[in-house]
Amino acid sequence: MSEKSGSRTRRILKNALISVLVLGAVGGGVAYTAVTVDRADRTAPTVAWADPTATATPQDPAAAGVLRGRASTPMSKLLLPVPEGYALGADIKGYGNDDELPANKANALLKQTGQGFYGKKRRAYEKEVDRLGIQGMAMRSYAKEDSTLQAEVLILRMKDKKMVREFFEVRKELSELLELRKGPKIKAYAKSSACYLGPKPEKPRQRGDDVRTPDLQDMICSAYDGEVMVTVTAFGASPFDEKAVAGLVEKQLRHIESPGEYV
Repeated sequence: MSEKSGSRTRRILKNALISVLVLGAVGGGVAYTAVTVDRADRTAPTVAWADPTATATPQDPAAAGVLRGRASTPMSKLLLPVPEGYALGADIKGYGNDDELPANKANALLKQTGQGFYGKKRRAYEKEVDRLGIQGMAMRSYAKEDSTLQAEVLILRMKDKKMVREFFEVRKELSELLELRKGPKIKAYAKSSACYLGPKPEKPRQRGDDVRTPDLQDMICSAYDGEVMVTVTAFGASPFDEKAVAGLVEKQLRHIESPGEYV
């Protein structure tokens, strides 16, 4: 490895730690847990996600629009209303399927992700989180009505647009460094979005009297618009609909351009 390449790798890894922790602070829900646990122990069966529900978990005064998600706060208005062919999905781990956190709670949550650090490293990490200028966090899960796909959208609003762009570039560089498979491109947002696929799912195999459930394919997309960072994590059985996920990301970004308007 050349000195230049080594320096680049160290820079990516140094910056990647905080970006992965911060942007993955709320992540994956039941489907993600199933996938990661299954990869840790390939002898364990995959656990499917919970059935989608059309009832938003948090109370919402705008009951008429509950089937499409809340739109009663500035942050909830940024989230893509549930599009045709989808319903609100399973609860995101530790939260409902349509939730948000104010700035102080979102900031505290992100700091909790650094609990593995101690002393100076912990203080440095918390200082980095404070630098982000977190304005709020919102999340919503979506499930295809035919139960073939589960997607989770996490929106993080920051004060500094430059920081948002840097986070996006760090995640993109890290994904390429790890040689993740590239997902579909979103042409309308080619410069501000990137999608990557997880490992290819293993085919089901016979073990005695049991037939192992096939793995889920996962895909994660990162994107940004101004001071808003978007992370979309999706899971589905084969054949995995990459285009449907890319379509959700594109609709989400278009919706941020005109918040509060159902698409």
